[in-house]
Amino acid sequence: MLITRHAEAVSVLADTRYVPPPVRQDAPYGTLAWLRSQVSRFSTGEVHAERRRLVTERLAALDPAELRQAATAKTLERGGDWPGVPTAVLGAALGITDEKRLTGAVTAAAAGYLSGEAGPEADTAVAELVELLSGTGDPIPGITILLQAHAATTALIANALTHAEPGDDTDDLLHETLRHDPPLKASRRLDRQTGEEVTIDLVAANRDPAVFQRPERFDVSRGPTPHLTFGSGVRPCPASAHALALAAGVLEGVLRPKDTQ
Repeated sequence: MLITRHAEAVSVLADTRYVPPPVRQDAPYGTLAWLRSQVSRFSTGEVHAERRRLVTERLAALDPAELRQAATAKTLERGGDWPGVPTAVLGAALGITDEKRLTGAVTAAAAGYLSGEAGPEADTAVAELVELLSGTGDPIPGITILLQAHAATTALIANALTHAEPGDDTDDLLHETLRHDPPLKASRRLDRQTGEEVTIDLVAANRDPAVFQRPERFDVSRGPTPHLTFGSGVRPCPASAHALALAAGVLEGVLRPKDTQ
């Protein structure tokens, strides 16, 4: 079933009968398939609640304002060459000092994180991330934060840059990008009662004319809106403030007038 209306999407996301499609539970330790069986994103019920608690606890130690400042500084330091900055800044905040090794491992592991489709290089990358984060306690929450943020934040920044105009407020630009041009285009759920797979079209739901005026128009003056890009209901993104801070910091570094750098 395909859902395109905002109200229907909100209803599904608030209903515990709809869960993420199940993932393999018997994969060897340290592989991508094993990682997917250990993270909150692909779990349900009490297991999901506990894994989400650990992620939220880890996030509480990361100040979004500091992430934003660090992302701006690193983007300026690189002369506006921003890809990789969000991962580097987030990794440093999590206590990882080997930036090059971290960025390579996150990029390789993230390629198949959502789909589960990846080759041996992804398994190697997951094992490397476990090693990099083992000194900080349980590595799973940190790996979860890094992989959840990597592709989505990178795509959010890239999408925002395609819409950016001189004088745009960075935060307003990001809010409207999240609504109009979300980095993740769809979200899948499984109906536990019927076994039917449900796909929520986030682009369509975020442009539902019943909720948004002139929905096809990109308008930075809208400010925050009830878009569903960060989820809703029982499983909203726990790191929305951190993702926005990283993206805003990068954009401020890229879009800052040359004579003020």
